[in-house]
Amino acid sequence: MKKIILSGVQGRMGQVLQAQIAADPKLTVVAGIDQHPKITAAFPVYTTPAELTEAADVVIDFSHHSVVPDLVKACVEKNLPLVVATTGLDNDTKAMLQVASNVIPIFVSANMSLGINVLIKALQAISPALEADFNMEIVEKHHNQKKDAPSGTALLLADAINDTLAEPKTYIYGRHGLELDNPLSELGLHAVRGGTIPGEHTVIYAGPDEIIELKHTALSRDIFANGALKAAVFLADQPAGMYDMQDLLNQA
Repeated sequence: MKKIILSGVQGRMGQVLQAQIAADPKLTVVAGIDQHPKITAAFPVYTTPAELTEAADVVIDFSHHSVVPDLVKACVEKNLPLVVATTGLDNDTKAMLQVASNVIPIFVSANMSLGINVLIKALQAISPALEADFNMEIVEKHHNQKKDAPSGTALLLADAINDTLAEPKTYIYGRHGLELDNPLSELGLHAVRGGTIPGEHTVIYAGPDEIIELKHTALSRDIFANGALKAAVFLADQPAGMYDMQDLLNQA
């Protein structure tokens, strides 16, 4: 049985993870971390990662980017593998994760959906062939409680495209103005916020007289929890290093 610690345990994703873990006899939650505990759980819930005393096989983090550095420090000190699904990480935190991966296994993805990560493979396959003639744009939609824009997933898709191009594109975050040139060298990222949309990402390739669209729609948060749990089970048995969803897909 894999013993799991949930960071952000009482947030939306933390609650979905609790439900999925409870339904799997091979998994159990031994502790949670949440800055603002609201309810009594069947396991201890701490306000900071430094308070953790429980032994575990892996930590899953769906929290807030501001708390990730302290979590990384605690995981290194306690030798806990760490799955980071929190978005909006700044460059200092990303660099910290890279250093920490020399000591513990760390799995980082801006989107834990298996479908999104298969989409990435498709984007990387077709983008080089379209680079010379097609404008590339990404439109993402999320619920009105999402704090960061563009989404981490939109940036993940954009970076995946750019990694395959002979001349990486410059990101443009929305457009306004009266005399825009809209050159092929730009890649536009556009954010929509409203209602309870779990997540929708559309990648648009617009060329002369033809358009290609690849779209992923999340119908519930269950897909992110499912992917995070697969990542956790995978990571618990890995040596120190940095891992992502492509590593998980490649071993399937």
